Amino acid sequence: MKHIENVSRRGFLKTLGISSTALVLGVQLPSMLTIPKALAGVIAADKFSPNVYVQIGSDNIVSIVVHRSEMGQGIRTSIPMIVADELGADWQQITVVQGLGDKKYGSQNTDGSRSVRRFYQPLREAGAAARMMLQQAAAKQWQVDVSETTAINSTIVHKKTGRTLSFGSLVAIASTLALPAQSALILKDKKDFNLIGKSDVALVDGEKIAIGAATYGFDVELDQMQYAVIARPPVLGAKVKSFNSAAAKAVMGVIDVVQLPDLEEPAVFKPLGGVAVIAKNTWAAMKGREALAMQWHESAHQSYNSDDYKQALAKSCDNPSKVLRSKGDVGKALIVAKQVITASYYVPELIHVPMEPPAAAAHFHNGIFDIWACTQTPQSAQSTVAQITGIAPENVNINVTLLGGGFGRKSKPDFIVEAAILSKQLNVPIKVMWTREDEIQNGYYHAVSYQKLAAGIDEDGTVIAWQHHVAEPPIGSTFSQGEDLIGSEADLGLIDMPYDIANVSCAAGKAPAHTRIGWMRSVTNINHVFAVSSFVDELAQAKGLDSKDNLIAMLGADRKIDFSNEQAKYGNYGETLEKFPVDTARMKTVIEKVSTMAKWGRKLPKGHGLGIAMHRSFVSYVACIVEVSENSDGKIKVNDVWMAVDCGLAVNPERIRSQMEGAAIFALSLTFFSELTAKDGVIEQNNFDRYQVARMADTPSTHVEIIDSEAPPGGVGEPGVPPIAPAICNAIFNATGKRYRELPLKKYGIV
Repeated sequence: MKHIENVSRRGFLKTLGISSTALVLGVQLPSMLTIPKALAGVIAADKFSPNVYVQIGSDNIVSIVVHRSEMGQGIRTSIPMIVADELGADWQQITVVQGLGDKKYGSQNTDGSRSVRRFYQPLREAGAAARMMLQQAAAKQWQVDVSETTAINSTIVHKKTGRTLSFGSLVAIASTLALPAQSALILKDKKDFNLIGKSDVALVDGEKIAIGAATYGFDVELDQMQYAVIARPPVLGAKVKSFNSAAAKAVMGVIDVVQLPDLEEPAVFKPLGGVAVIAKNTWAAMKGREALAMQWHESAHQSYNSDDYKQALAKSCDNPSKVLRSKGDVGKALIVAKQVITASYYVPELIHVPMEPPAAAAHFHNGIFDIWACTQTPQSAQSTVAQITGIAPENVNINVTLLGGGFGRKSKPDFIVEAAILSKQLNVPIKVMWTREDEIQNGYYHAVSYQKLAAGIDEDGTVIAWQHHVAEPPIGSTFSQGEDLIGSEADLGLIDMPYDIANVSCAAGKAPAHTRIGWMRSVTNINHVFAVSSFVDELAQAKGLDSKDNLIAMLGADRKIDFSNEQAKYGNYGETLEKFPVDTARMKTVIEKVSTMAKWGRKLPKGHGLGIAMHRSFVSYVACIVEVSENSDGKIKVNDVWMAVDCGLAVNPERIRSQMEGAAIFALSLTFFSELTAKDGVIEQNNFDRYQVARMADTPSTHVEIIDSEAPPGGVGEPGVPPIAPAICNAIFNATGKRYRELPLKKYGIV
């Protein structure tokens, strides 16, 4: 099936604000689902349905309708860069139009570090097709062979005479031409790129963000809008018992009090229930909520207590229910090994805490929803609102604002559904605002985990056995009540352990969920890589080897790994192993590069230590080295972080560096500070005083180098997170001789 079409004459373009006198190409991009299709609301793949529209107007402006959400990762810059470079457009004449949430765009789920890696080739082909059509139009007008033309800065140039025609002057002819066959497309050589791979391309929204002119979810204001905050159940599944509506309404500015439907599990993307307070302003709504005197019925999840749950997870690791990867005979190898090393690792429950909590404004009028939200998944928002309110999806318009951070939280549209329910019931525009307390105590949480590892070392110092057991509540529990075994999470740092070991066993124990489990930046790579990369460093110590040399040695010969040969069902982040192999040579390259950057092996001041870790995730490779220092009071500071990243062809190097820098701080937060605990089913933390993140004084100098690669583009937003925590702990060991296996490190009094 074709993935590019000339849609210049299609009537529906008017609804997108696209001119009928423009050259318009529709680009259908690959599906990228991480959630069930029924939840994403995507259409059948046998029908051409463009995700991105490329319009060249008679005014010479190239407009690109982008269907992805912008949250600082630069996708509203990177997509236009790819198209504009292949098209030969003037970057100053590019405009970006944000696409509404609609099934016609295919999957709009902006997470999983997939946007550029999945879109790169189709977008290049779209730019090349448009350029070739403009060249053909110019050649026709000049009566010359099309091979005598080229595209430079939004003009077609006749190479022999220097004559030029602007793109805009050619669209009338070009829009009538047939699209070039895919096999006939002529793509630029890498050496001829003007935008792709360049570091001087400014962020499309950068200036507006810097001067405060950008619109985020919290910024949306509508005529006659009313404001809502919601008292949600403190324990998952708890139902409203009673509340004092009169007391809330007595607060000045409060307009109404509305009880929402109780949640019936599984949670999926449904609102949690509770009672909404509607007011003339945010403050009145918050004070009204305080006056509700909420009482709740008991929930089965009130049994959830973090200390007890931690012990249950540890016990579950001893009796795993499912083997996920198996090679050789681990049990026998551990028996015959000269030395057996064991260790247990714990990562607590975590939450996203983006700078901007969830917010959505909804206006139901004349049978239509107009909704504005800081959402990563406008399409699943559309389908979920439609399903719960009974309004047809085509009458639910999701307008995507900029996101003040997302990290996966804003791919769950429960907060959008809340606004829609209230607007429909009250027949007024409603903005639902989550406070920081709401976001921390009623979120979709990153799973707590316990892991037990064992390795056998023979007389020659070779690791001959590797056993890795994990217990953590699965994301699947959010979509299927009672689900208690991880599924695709096993692909993320567990079964894809790359070291060349003769006997391997990876298994999972059961872990029933008591909160809504969701995906957070880099997902369970956080947990698994903390354990794997820390344990590998412990093996280096046991063998008396340098940590970096041990990493290289354990990777073995250069090879491309197929985990299916070891009875593992490995998803490879939705990609084929043919296009994105698990390549140990690339792993070694980033290890060697980062070692050079940090001058690994140099003499360090007293109390300083270097730690190293490497991981492949989202089909990209990242190695990092961390330098820490211990002061006279035993407090640890991270001084420097070096990161080498091989993400294939680097489309937008400036954004790659910024994402790695952000990943380092994100991971530093969860390494030292961040932890959620539950008592009687209630999350005990509610703001940054108790759920801590890194402050400016905690942040290190971060140095990033990008490997020059001819491989296809890989992920960028998430791969920088996983190796940071183990690198920090490995560095602390080298500085102090103390090994830490549980996060966050603040519990040990070292920060």
